[in-house]
Amino acid sequence: MNIEEFFELSAGKWFSHRTSHHLAFKQSEDGKSELVVESLPADHPEVIKLCEQYEIDPGTASCGARVTWNGTMEWDEEKHTGSTVLATIPDANNPHEGKLLREMGYAEKAPVAGSYKMGSDGALTLITEYETMSSEERLWFASPNLRMRVSVLKRFGGFSMASFTSEIRMGVTSAAAKASETADSTSS
Repeated sequence: MNIEEFFELSAGKWFSHRTSHHLAFKQSEDGKSELVVESLPADHPEVIKLCEQYEIDPGTASCGARVTWNGTMEWDEEKHTGSTVLATIPDANNPHEGKLLREMGYAEKAPVAGSYKMGSDGALTLITEYETMSSEERLWFASPNLRMRVSVLKRFGGFSMASFTSEIRMGVTSAAAKASETADSTSS
């Protein structure tokens, strides 16, 4: 699987359940969200605008996505809502690796560029260095309608949070239906 296929398969509406372990406090917290992921072509105006914001030639982008979320976390019970645009810039020598541009970061609410790597197992690894912390996240599909995610957040030289998230698709998209058909035909 390449990055474009991963984003295409991710398109749709998802129910997300996250368990975060706050290591400094020795406590865990549950969160639930609805995510909407829209796959964007490389020439989409929002992808072009994001590339220009980072002073990167928009012609080097391979794809993009818009992610919108609406959820709650156990501790604060506040609504967590937002949206961000992503763009991928593959490495010219290795298209399975590259930069991931974000309109807004996950750990810090500011624009941030990280790196991505598509593994031979179809898992996507994202590494992002923020001003005061860094995160490493691994995402993979257990099936076309079940996506898993693990992440670690490092702050001040040590681990501060680890999370596990399961994301269940709410309705089937054409990319998920095609992936299911492909999986069924290869298993028979």
